Amino acid sequence: MELTGKKIAILVDNMYQEMEVWYPLYRFQEAGATVVTVGAKAGETYTSKLGYPVKSYLSYADAKAAAFDGVIVPGGYAPDHIRRHPAANTFVKEMDAQGKIVAAICHGPWVLCSAGGMLKGRKATSFFAIKDDVVNAGAHWVDAEVVVDKNLVTSRKPEDLPAFCRATIQALAGGQK
Repeated sequence: MELTGKKIAILVDNMYQEMEVWYPLYRFQEAGATVVTVGAKAGETYTSKLGYPVKSYLSYADAKAAAFDGVIVPGGYAPDHIRRHPAANTFVKEMDAQGKIVAAICHGPWVLCSAGGMLKGRKATSFFAIKDDVVNAGAHWVDAEVVVDKNLVTSRKPEDLPAFCRATIQALAGGQK
C-alpha cells in the first residue's frame, strides 16, 4: 500500500463538509496511512453541516509537524472556525515550512490564508466564493479540479475529491509534486 508508514492529520471543527473529511480519511486509511483527526480540543466531538459527528483525537496545540507527513484541511464552514486558533495556523505553517504535504479543499484554503503567508506566490484553487481571500493572501488562483504547487495540493469542491485524493496520495507517496 502506497501510504504505509505515513501519518496524516485531518483538521476538524463544527460545520465541516462531511465528504471532505470522511472520503479522504477512509481513502488514506485504505492506502495504508495512519490518519489522526485534530481539533481545538482532544476528545471533543465536532458536528458536520448535517450533524454527522467526528471525534478529535489530538488538539491543535499538541499536534507537532515533525510527527506528521501531511495535513488535510477540509471545507464547509469549519475552516473559518479552525483558523481562529493560532495553534492550528502554526501547525499548517510548520508543515509547509518543513516541505510536508498541505492539502486543502473547498473552503479549506481559508486556513492557508491565515497560515503565515504560505500562499504568497503559489498556485492554488478553492471554492469560488473565497477566491478573493486566496488571491489577497498572495496566491495565483486557478479554476481547476486540483492544483499542485510543490507540497501544496488544493481543490474546489466535493466533486473534485477523486482528483484531490489521487494527487495528495501521489504527493505523499513521493510522486512528482
